[in-house]
Amino acid sequence: MNLHTLDTGLFKLDGGAMFGVVPKTMWHQLNPADASNMCTWAMRCLLLEHGSRLILVDTGIGTKQDAKFFGHYYLHGDASLQGSIEKAGFSVNDVTDVLLTHLHFDHVGGAVQRVGDKLLPTFKNATYWSNRAHWAWATKPNARERASFLPENILPIQASEQLAFVEDHAWLPFGPELELVRVDGHTEQMMLPLFTAGGVRYLYCADLVPSAGHVPLPYVMAYDMRPMQTLEEKASILGRCADENITLLLEHDHQRATCGVVRTERGLKAVL
Repeated sequence: MNLHTLDTGLFKLDGGAMFGVVPKTMWHQLNPADASNMCTWAMRCLLLEHGSRLILVDTGIGTKQDAKFFGHYYLHGDASLQGSIEKAGFSVNDVTDVLLTHLHFDHVGGAVQRVGDKLLPTFKNATYWSNRAHWAWATKPNARERASFLPENILPIQASEQLAFVEDHAWLPFGPELELVRVDGHTEQMMLPLFTAGGVRYLYCADLVPSAGHVPLPYVMAYDMRPMQTLEEKASILGRCADENITLLLEHDHQRATCGVVRTERGLKAVL
């Protein structure tokens, strides 16, 4: 399996929301905030070459929302999803599978594009993969997550008949080389791909560990639906990564794409 990391642009989110109960005096050293308390974050996706399949993992925020929406998130940087795919030597029509870790707007927005007055899948030759529990959660959202689950990002995928659920297949077309680790602390049934590329084992962390600064267990986002469960999931999964020498692929860390993790006397620690 060959791995390409795809930069799709940068955005800003409130530092306090991103680091939860951790004091600003501590997290500010990891990702300095601007005068409005906003920190810069990446939207880093993956492109995996696996046999005859080209698998895209997550799609960034997309381009179809209006200026008011994007104004809340201070988009910046020159990178784009399509541009990064082309830089890797492919086109959007080459993508055979789109694996969506979850359906929050900064992970799924690029999955659908506006063509005239229609909303259509960006990757017309791809199967879009989710799971039944998360799809039901996202299409009937709770009041707290409703602003993250936008119908225009989600429903056109189903209408296109390109949607598939991982439970409906004895094994994904990606083969046994790709494991999906499911977690429920951030949102219901988020899926984290675990795979080997170039002799290195990787875990794509999505929003379980958004950045290297989130490796210590108490560093849990205020956005998480079940923060205590996130703590338990981090302890188990990051402990496995430390024990099995699995490298973390970081979706939102604008300073680095990867980090390691080790056990220390003071708990789990990122290795930069």
